[in-house]
Amino acid sequence: MTSVAEKLQRKSQKPVTTKQVRLKLVYVDFWSAVKLSFLVALSLGIVLIVVTVFLYLALQSFHVFDSIDGLLQDVFGEPDFSVTTELSLVRVALFAVVIAVVNTVIGTVLGAIASLLYNLSVRVTGGLLVGFTNN
Repeated sequence: MTSVAEKLQRKSQKPVTTKQVRLKLVYVDFWSAVKLSFLVALSLGIVLIVVTVFLYLALQSFHVFDSIDGLLQDVFGEPDFSVTTELSLVRVALFAVVIAVVNTVIGTVLGAIASLLYNLSVRVTGGLLVGFTNN
């Protein structure tokens, strides 16, 4: 009787032949492209919001805004203007959210347009040739 390990060892000694498959990408599903572009744009929007808040908190902890306040008071002599009151965390976060929403909408629309343009260009070019191997 042979064990399973011996059978697997004999199988691994056989030479592996490389198989190659060539396919043509002749159609991109519109709704799948829209959903994918929406998810990518949404994730980039979330990253934008998080990075903006962390960057603001880092600049605030390093007292960069206080230094800018002191510089502006020295140059212009206006003691009533303050960068920290104008650029509060709420305003910066709200601005980042607005930009993220706009980027999500634009990214989704661009994904839909790219899908439509590819499907139209396939009629002229015949599609994109893609090759796969089993390596």
